[in-house]
Amino acid sequence: MFVKIVENDQEREYAYTIRKKVFVEEQHVPLEEEIDQYEEDSIHFVLYNDEDHPVGAGRFRIINGIGKVQRICVLPKARKTGAGAMVMNAIEQYAGSQNITQLKLDAQLHAIPFYSKLGYEIISEEFMDAGIAHKTMIKKIS
Repeated sequence: MFVKIVENDQEREYAYTIRKKVFVEEQHVPLEEEIDQYEEDSIHFVLYNDEDHPVGAGRFRIINGIGKVQRICVLPKARKTGAGAMVMNAIEQYAGSQNITQLKLDAQLHAIPFYSKLGYEIISEEFMDAGIAHKTMIKKIS
């Protein structure tokens, strides 16, 4: 498996397709909330399996000097394989190359153990986003 930064419309469509399957179809997030006004300002990432099929995605933005990690998702067949960690590692490496020293994300409650293993710490109370409970987490990177 490998992660690639999106460079063209086809790769961006792969990211959107994965996000729609996970967030819109599985989790019932409204499409207009999933694909939002920040798409053009974001760096998108796609995870490919060993057959070069897209199986995961994520996006990254810089907001006031802090890296915002968003839309991390992996198709069901690729879960529990380290795929999500690969997406996160690629985003963290990219953030570091942009001289970002702190990352922030809004984690769905069920995903908090995953992000905690990657070094993220909870900094907020529970809140709702797209009808799903979340908590904000941060991580310092070098």
